[in-house]
Amino acid sequence: MGVLIPEIYGGSGMGYHEYVTLIETISIVDPSIGLSIAAHNSLCVNHIYSFGTEEQRLRWLPKLCEGTAIGAWGLTEHNTGSDAKGMSTTARKQGDQWILNGTKTWCSNGVTCNYVIVAAYTNKEDKKNGISIFIVDKELPGFEVSRKIHKLGHRSSDVAELVFEDCKLPGDALLGGEEGKFQALMETLIAARISHAIKSVGLATAAFDYALAYSKEREAFGRSINKFQAISFKLAQMAVKIETARLLGYKAAWLYDQGKPCVKEASMAKLYSAEIVQWCASEGIQVLGGYGYATEYEAERFYRDAKLSSITEGTSDCLLYTSPSPRDQRGSGMASYA
Repeated sequence: MGVLIPEIYGGSGMGYHEYVTLIETISIVDPSIGLSIAAHNSLCVNHIYSFGTEEQRLRWLPKLCEGTAIGAWGLTEHNTGSDAKGMSTTARKQGDQWILNGTKTWCSNGVTCNYVIVAAYTNKEDKKNGISIFIVDKELPGFEVSRKIHKLGHRSSDVAELVFEDCKLPGDALLGGEEGKFQALMETLIAARISHAIKSVGLATAAFDYALAYSKEREAFGRSINKFQAISFKLAQMAVKIETARLLGYKAAWLYDQGKPCVKEASMAKLYSAEIVQWCASEGIQVLGGYGYATEYEAERFYRDAKLSSITEGTSDCLLYTSPSPRDQRGSGMASYA
């Protein structure tokens, strides 16, 4: 729960390579749990560590790292997904407090969280620099989990809609200073894309392993179906695509660990893994035939879970236009690559 955080704050003190290894391994069994862990680590805990003050790190990170508190991240709203600057959530200063109003949706860990990172306009007139970031305690008056969102897949990862109505935040809830924090959100998403890419690799691996095992047991015309080229070619292509996606993801993780440019690589990994996991899940069902369509077999769950990969943490439609970070120029972006 604190893989990326130094031991002084209660974390494991590991790097991004070790982190994505964890996400991939867990996601082979259940990508929903991989998603929940990634949302906690990449989006909440890593954000506090990267952009919080030393006092804020010491206050919140130990509980989050030991798992006695769960973290979430609130950016998306009903009318703003990829267009994050179109958010309507606001926070106004009142004495030494902040008054938060707005709604966030599609918040992973939203039901079970203790703290959530929330982006809000503190200067609505300045679309470029008017965004600030807050860490919000779920127990504060004015914070409500309005509903749990029921989904096609990833069903064991809770996702919720959060409502803030005159929610009074203490002054130290402001993370990283007032305004100009939009780029901090984008910085956090770069890291999150890498973990989501590897989560997809884990799920694709599960779909492949399941189809391969079935093909060795199922017989037709007197021999196991993996002996037929129509099936063996599918399995071979699945294996190649998965390994390619894995290498893209681990390369991006290595670059991130080294502080090298990686927006382009993170976007490539996320885009490619999202496409191949859906293809592998579909082909896995095809190998099983009618049984693949039955809910008693796991192949149909892989198929449902796979679709999220092309939607979350930057849709496949948007990744070709990823912008670089001005903080450390972690990449040139996919647009300039194309």
